Amino acid sequence: FIVLRTTRTIDSDFKNKIALFCDVESDAVIEAKDEAIVYDVVLSLRKQNMDEKVLNRLSLPTGVIDLEPWKSLIETIGTLKHSVVIGMVGKYTALKDAYISVTEALKHAGYALGTDIGLKMIDARTLETAGFENHLARLDGIVIPGGFGKRGTEGKINAIKYAREKNIPFLGLCFGMQLSVIEFGRNVIGLEDATSSEINPDTPNPLFDLLRNQKKDMDLGGTMRLGNYPCHIQKDTKTYEIYKKSDVFERHRHRYEFNNAYRELFEKKGMRFSGVYVAQDLVEIVEITKHPFFIATQFHPEFKSRPTRPHPLFRGFVEKALESQSREFL
Repeated sequence: FIVLRTTRTIDSDFKNKIALFCDVESDAVIEAKDEAIVYDVVLSLRKQNMDEKVLNRLSLPTGVIDLEPWKSLIETIGTLKHSVVIGMVGKYTALKDAYISVTEALKHAGYALGTDIGLKMIDARTLETAGFENHLARLDGIVIPGGFGKRGTEGKINAIKYAREKNIPFLGLCFGMQLSVIEFGRNVIGLEDATSSEINPDTPNPLFDLLRNQKKDMDLGGTMRLGNYPCHIQKDTKTYEIYKKSDVFERHRHRYEFNNAYRELFEKKGMRFSGVYVAQDLVEIVEITKHPFFIATQFHPEFKSRPTRPHPLFRGFVEKALESQSREFL
């Protein structure tokens, strides 16, 4: 098959010429025309019977396909009634596709809620100087996505502190979760030098560190926790209210884990460890009880979000962002 990316409709003469020079049958030349809504491409391919042609060529059975939910999604996207502005704070915000999984997961949640997601991409380094609050003003929610390394971390921590103190809905992902715990440790508990041993191997308060077996295997390249892991969610938490279940599986890609020596201290000050990988007693989800929405995950929920099935955490986050529009800005 030849699938042609095009900005205009391709006539039969052009298809025949492509088929001739590519040595395929003319009905194997498929048009993939640009659409105002990218999900319309699926309906375009269906109109050309691409799915049936592929299955027939592979001698596989064809079934009945129901695209009504997909058509409903496209109709919804064309008639979004609400809007929110979400600040994405990261190191690579100048690169359009750097956080594409997160931005798409936010859009999925927006579609389910009839809400357009306006994204404000904020370079974390711009939040490391006086007056950084100006970059965060008028946001309905703040996301700190995954990442690694020291550069820009203090700017991210400033954004987290701002979200926590101003009651702005906050979602931290992977490294964003680690930095949210570090911010809480510094500014709520009073551990001024708290950080991760990834950032400062000599810190006296390593809130995130390698596990003992990871340190042993450091030179073997096997220290990263990858793939699907179970997470048990405490029932009396906001996270449980969102998931509506006690056990889920989520995808991971990280190396440093929360240092359980600090768990009791954090819980006394109002941070809940609402999700745990029970087999190794590893923290997966944290939340702040008295905040409207302050949830951060060690895993990557964006990887499991779909256009017609938004991830519960992203949906819950966007719901609170909508509600936050009515709050008085401080």
